[in-house]
Parts: sequence; C-alpha cells; structure tokens
Amino acid sequence: MTELQLGLIGLGATAVVGVFGYNKWQEYRQRKLAQAVLKPHHADILLGDPPKAAAQPAVAERSEPEIRVDTPAQVPERIEPMFVDPHPTVPSDDMLAAPAATEMPAMPVFADEPAQAAPVVVDAPEMAPAPAAPPVAEPVPEPIPVAMPSEPADDLADAPAGEVPTELLDPRLEFIVAMELVEPVAAIDVLQSQRSALARLNKPVHWIGYNERTREWVRLKLDSDFKVRRLRVGLQLVNRQGPLSDGDMTIFTNAMNALADELMAVADMPSSRVLDQAAEIDQFCAAVDLEIGLNLVSRGSAFTGTKIRALAEAAGMVLGLGGVFTRYDDSGRVLFSLLNYESTQFSADTLRNLTTHGLTFLLDVPRVDHGERTFMQMTEIAKRFADTLNGALVDDNRQPLSDSQLDHIRREFIGKPQATMASYGLIAGSPQALRLFS
Repeated sequence: MTELQLGLIGLGATAVVGVFGYNKWQEYRQRKLAQAVLKPHHADILLGDPPKAAAQPAVAERSEPEIRVDTPAQVPERIEPMFVDPHPTVPSDDMLAAPAATEMPAMPVFADEPAQAAPVVVDAPEMAPAPAAPPVAEPVPEPIPVAMPSEPADDLADAPAGEVPTELLDPRLEFIVAMELVEPVAAIDVLQSQRSALARLNKPVHWIGYNERTREWVRLKLDSDFKVRRLRVGLQLVNRQGPLSDGDMTIFTNAMNALADELMAVADMPSSRVLDQAAEIDQFCAAVDLEIGLNLVSRGSAFTGTKIRALAEAAGMVLGLGGVFTRYDDSGRVLFSLLNYESTQFSADTLRNLTTHGLTFLLDVPRVDHGERTFMQMTEIAKRFADTLNGALVDDNRQPLSDSQLDHIRREFIGKPQATMASYGLIAGSPQALRLFS
C-alpha cells in the first residue's frame, strides 16, 4: 500500500473515533440535564397544604393519577463533526456526515406517587456509533506533458524523400541515375566533379538534389548553397538536334561511375533499351514540332526601325539579346516573337537607322500553352502592324493570308498538334515540353 492510502485510512479511523467519543459526551450531558430537571425541589401540589414539621401529613382524597409532562430546558442544537479532506481529490461525496441528532424524550411524572418517592429516571437510548467512512479512491495522477525534443538533422536526412517530380526529371524523356551519398556534399562540388567529361555530350544533363532544409527536390545550380545526400542525374534522350547516340551514352555512364567512386556512393542505373526509347520519342517529336510564322511585307516604302520599335513596345514586347522582340506571359514564358524578315538583327543601336521590307511573327507550337488563343493574339497584333506600316500579311510564298486561311492554320497546325501532345501525356508549354523541344 502507498503512503497516500495509509494516510487516508488513518484519517478515516481518527474521524470514526472522534464521532464515537463526541456521542458519548453528548449522552453524558443529556443524562445530567434530565436529572437536574426531574429532581423534586418543592411540595407536591397534589397533596394540598404544605406539611408541618410536628404534625402528621394529611392524606388527601385519592384521585386518579394524571400525567404531567414537564418540558426540560432548551437543549442546544447538536452539531456533528464532519471530516473534510484538506486536499480533496474527488467530489464532495468524500465528506462524512454523522447520523442525525437524537432528541431526549420527555420524562413523565405520575401524580399518585408520594412526595418522597424517588423520581423515575428514563435513560436516553444508546447512541449508535457513526458508520465507518467509505474508502476513498486513490487519486489517479494526471499525465504530465513532456516536450518532445526537436528532430535532429540525421532523422531529417533519413526521412523518405519521395519521387522526383516529373517537371524536373521524366523517365520517359531522361536516362536517370540515382545516388545515395554516405556523407553530404556541397552542390557546387557535385556539379564541378565531372564537368569536363560531360562537356563532350550533345545532350543536356539535369542535376537534381534533395534539399533537406526545405524537404523538396530542386535543380542544382552553381550558386546552390546547400549540401546533398540524395542525388538524381538525368541525361536527356532527345532534343531538336536528334536522339541520343551510343557515344553519348557511353560518356555519360563512365562519368557517373567515376562520380559515384569520388562521392563514395553507388550509382543505380536503370537497365532499359535507352537508344530505342530515344528513337521512338524523336519520331513523335518530329510529328508535332512546328513553328508558325506570319510574314508582314511592305506595300511600298520600307519599314523604319523607330516605328517598328514603338509598335513592338506598345504591344508589350521586349527586345532581347538574340536580336528579336519577344512577348511573355505573366509567368515569364515565351508566347511569340518578332524578328526581321531580312538578315539584319534588331538591336538598340541598329533600330535607329534600320529599314526593312518585311517582318516575321513566329509562334513555337510545342513550347506554347493554349496555342490557339496565343495565335489569335499574335494575329491581331500583326494586323495592327500592317495597318500602321502599310504592309500586308502573306505566307512563305508571299501570298496574301485571308481570315479563313488564318483560322485554318489555327485549327490544323496548332490545335491538332497540341491535342496529339496532350494524348501522349506531354502538354504543350510544360516543363517537359520545354526541355524536349530545345
């Protein structure tokens, strides 16, 4: 038994003894009070005149006895002790109540008794001891909240990282090598390790690492300031230069094995028919890789560079380093471009004195999201240029383009190719499409 249980049992026993003793004391008080009230202190009124000392007491005529009830003095209200736990752990049911106080019955006096008769004393009933206090349930301690320690960095590193998002690496489009490093390595050191060997490749290489601080896969750059333990390297199978070659594949696998040895990691390379996969993707790309151009030619005098620049900037186009004006969407993606129909490229210096007899509006179909809507925007801007510069919209054969022909181009050469890409699971303008058609 615990100390708390022993203490509660002791308190209960003390309360019972106290109640029992108090009841005995009350019994004694009531007995003394009854004796004081019933003791004769004057002549009996039923015998007539008071008796004389020398004469025999006169005997009165006997009458039937009458009962007279003398009311004793007011008995103070009984107050029973109560046991109150100074540190209650349960509701007030634990408080012990003593039995109700028992009043002393009035003592009868019989009138036919002589004055000298001793009074009849009736003892008060024996007070029963108070019942034992019920056992008090042992209080159940409330659980104490314990602050959990912060998760260590090693536990974060061991947490599952999940799959690399397809926006960064797509198994259909890249040959992916997975590496798990024993010790974290700075991202810049990883990128610099096999840089000279990979520079001979004709296909892009994508470096993806798991950032344990942000708990996400990110593209590694030379200015990345974190270390990686989980590394994914993807060799792109196809771009606009064609499919992956056997020589590129050999260079890449050798470089990955050397990187794994340097980083003390194991290079997990998928076993698949990589070259056949690259050929199939290249064939698909050839069917949807289209660029739609609208040519604007002068009807008479040449277009001046200052007017071209003013119209382009009014249409929200920006002159870039490549010598073309480009219009971007709100996310910074290219919508369409404007370039010189002649060989001279646009620049801030050449536009001051440049003159040309033609301009070309160009839309890259697989790299533009919502191509049909973008083509309509480009057409409206081209018509505005034509009205201002006194030019005409023509096709590659310098034949005028009507509205019906423009609508046919929109449906057949933009809408259908982009629908084909969507059925293949490759959305036009998506990150995968931008990598593939580069």
